[in-house]
Amino acid sequence: MKIEQGNKLFGKKNKKIEKTSKEESGPKVTKETSLVDPSYNIKKLFKKGINLMADEKLDDAVEVFEQALRIEPDNVEVLMKLGYARFHLEDHNDALKVYDKVLEVDVTNPEAWNLKALVHYEQKKYAQALDAVNKAIESDKTYGMAWYNKACFLSLLNQVPESLQALKHSIEIDVKNARKSIRDKDFANVRIEEGFKRIQEVVVLESVRQGYHTLGAIVWTTFLDKADAELSLRKLLEKGLIVQNEKRDGLSKIPIYDLADNIAEKIGKEKIGLFGITKKKLPKPVKNLKAMSQAIQSAKEAIEEGDVEKTMKIFEEFIDPTKSGEQMIENFFEEHREIRLWKIRLNDRGEDYIIDNKDKMLEVLENIEVTITKKLRDEIA
Repeated sequence: MKIEQGNKLFGKKNKKIEKTSKEESGPKVTKETSLVDPSYNIKKLFKKGINLMADEKLDDAVEVFEQALRIEPDNVEVLMKLGYARFHLEDHNDALKVYDKVLEVDVTNPEAWNLKALVHYEQKKYAQALDAVNKAIESDKTYGMAWYNKACFLSLLNQVPESLQALKHSIEIDVKNARKSIRDKDFANVRIEEGFKRIQEVVVLESVRQGYHTLGAIVWTTFLDKADAELSLRKLLEKGLIVQNEKRDGLSKIPIYDLADNIAEKIGKEKIGLFGITKKKLPKPVKNLKAMSQAIQSAKEAIEEGDVEKTMKIFEEFIDPTKSGEQMIENFFEEHREIRLWKIRLNDRGEDYIIDNKDKMLEVLENIEVTITKKLRDEIA
């Protein structure tokens, strides 16, 4: 089951709520300010509630959202966040009441139907969950996560062919849903089906397309067992969708995989030249390490300056496999995971998160830099 986060949940559909800078402490609603500009108070309370949710202070967030709703009871944006907070506090009946209130205001709200389905799912009322998620899909046929959740509910109801069909539809909308399904316990009923094996191949192919070329990197990014990843790679090789080569790793050689030329052209990705580097060019490991070293320097400067946008942009370079992502996974596995978490937290809390975690971030980056410097010396030598 997938409980949606990010833009869909922390809504960007209701344009009445705008981003504001994080206040030091949430403003108190007074009669004077609410009479002058009620929407201003709602915005401030909404932002305060979001920050409390980011800090996992859900009980406090509930109080703040309820305070905002006393100003504007039908504000869908605030209601959605209140429902989310109550859901994660396991106040399922109250969460249902909140989503029903949203649907009284807007019966075609797909997020509200989807989240109502998730409450029924937590209550193990899978038939009711299916009814609700179908309403979400009726409201928005391109809502990939609703299709994914529908696949989960159908699997739990032992409707295997229908579950696979819904899952495939969700993957057509968003290929990342294929990877989500790999470890999802709700698909236990469909995992042995041949159709699900093909989904595993899609997951591996997408991983290769994104720039993960070694078995270890593919296993880590797809969540597949090593045996399943190897089986999918063999199937993709047999179908001519990928090619296998080797690269030197110390004294030994390891297999690496890349898209076949015709597949790279069809899916619109320029094939990365992993092989056949001429001797006149700087060896790729050295180029990658130098690029990482430069990115580390830029990240440290951005953190020192408190520049959230610049810091997140550089962190994305460490995550993106077409840039430094693959090198980070191979050489700095735990640090890669930590940087991904930092990026999420920065998106939620902004400059306050940099202030609170500046020393830790700089320490981790400096440790990476020391290791890179040593590796560079070894490679050049």
